[in-house]
Amino acid sequence: MNRILASNRIALRALRVNRLRSALTMLGIIIGVAAVIAMVGVGAGATRRIQEQIQSIGSNLIIVQPGSLSSNGVRLGAGAVVTLTEDDAKAIADECPSVALAAPTVRGGVQVVNGNNNWATNAQGVTPDYLTIRDYTLQSGQLFTTQDVDAAAKSAVLGETVAQNLFGDSDPTGQAIIIKNVPFTVVGVLTPKGQSPTGQDQDDVILLPISTATQKVLGANKANAKAVGAIMVQAIGPQAMGAAQQEIEALLRERHRILPGLDDDFAIRNLTEVFEAQETSAEVMSILLGAIASVSLIVGGIGIMNIMLVSVTERTREIGLRQAVGAKTRDILLQFLVEAVTLSLLGGIIGIGVGLTTSLLISHFAEWSTEVSPLSILMAFAFSALVGVFFGYYPARKAAFLNPIEALRYE
Repeated sequence: MNRILASNRIALRALRVNRLRSALTMLGIIIGVAAVIAMVGVGAGATRRIQEQIQSIGSNLIIVQPGSLSSNGVRLGAGAVVTLTEDDAKAIADECPSVALAAPTVRGGVQVVNGNNNWATNAQGVTPDYLTIRDYTLQSGQLFTTQDVDAAAKSAVLGETVAQNLFGDSDPTGQAIIIKNVPFTVVGVLTPKGQSPTGQDQDDVILLPISTATQKVLGANKANAKAVGAIMVQAIGPQAMGAAQQEIEALLRERHRILPGLDDDFAIRNLTEVFEAQETSAEVMSILLGAIASVSLIVGGIGIMNIMLVSVTERTREIGLRQAVGAKTRDILLQFLVEAVTLSLLGGIIGIGVGLTTSLLISHFAEWSTEVSPLSILMAFAFSALVGVFFGYYPARKAAFLNPIEALRYE
């Protein structure tokens, strides 16, 4: 222990003698550690943002949409013909064991008016189960009920974007709005969800009872009054997603009388798989950014080796004198190794501060979410110490095995 403390004192004294050179040597490590922390923070922030967007869509979510049809040899695009109904949604909820909830939806563009203010948005006709599936909560007011759906009540729940554009900062609950010349009462305002993973504003929406939407706002389909644009399905758990898809497919093929070998007239989308792929991509990006930034740490380590070799050359006579008065090989080795590690550790400490500051600046000016974890800081600091040991060992070994006589003769 005494030997290590003595080596530390000698190393610090040697570094103080050449302060500018020591500072420039540490610069490579400082930049390396700061780059690793900042880049890993950027990657982690992107991953976290995708996770939040996935959660905002809803948990264990499956979307059933109308598929494509062939008519007289002509293949119609997906959604060209309405093939799903409210009865399909009820059957999915009742007859599929892996399904927790199923909610039919219809949607369309509308112009909403409140006094002198108006706003173009999307109106969605839904059932109360839709709100549960999408994990919607309210910041004010209440949701409409099943009784409102049965009675085709003229009740509306506004998204935050719509509420801001129509009512500003005042609470719209209980206020009247006009949708396609039909008066509605605002019963609640949704808690903001922000953008979806596809970049859409999830708060730019008005939710209406599905019966009200089809009968009084969007209009019912002439071929089938119970036709819907999509069915939102929630599986009973993450592990049941595959089973739920298979059950839904089998049930709808039976209900729609689709013969074996013929294509489905519906499409089933598991959004969790799509978003998990995006999340994996973001994690890979985070690793790549960290790996690229780590290259600067290697460059900093080469700088330390270069300066330590110069230091050994400059202090050859000093090394010879220490050997002449009894310093052992391991003492010389330890002295120069401690100097290299000290340079790395000091650079690492300063680099952590620079990296944290850089992450904050990126968040502020670039408006890019960053997330710096204690683990990334610890790993960057530990890596900087390893760089000092790795690149400092060769110069230290060279110093330790100098010939004492040749070292004393060195000018």
